[in-house]
Amino acid sequence: MQRYGQVIKVKPEAVTEYEHLHANVWSGVLSTIYDCNIRNYSIFRYDTWLFSYFEYVGNDFAADMQKMAADPITQKWWTYTDAMQEPVPLHKEGDWWTMMKEVFHTE
Repeated sequence: MQRYGQVIKVKPEAVTEYEHLHANVWSGVLSTIYDCNIRNYSIFRYDTWLFSYFEYVGNDFAADMQKMAADPITQKWWTYTDAMQEPVPLHKEGDWWTMMKEVFHTE
């Protein structure tokens, strides 16, 4: 299992709608997340900053992310959520959510 942390910003005017959408996530989106070997997925918000945490239990993260990106229900979901988000400053070209480096973990 590999832990991942990511960060992005939500547009200030979209905070309420973004939280409402995520309080009512479509079942097809949840199924795809699970089918792509993601577990224990959370998104936290601080002001306009979003932090996501998830655990990946598969063997090929890149392939699973391609599978997720190819899913029509997830693509439709992203048309809503992506319009509410903006990448953080200094994000890598082509990245949407920015991967974070894990600096500490304890169990």
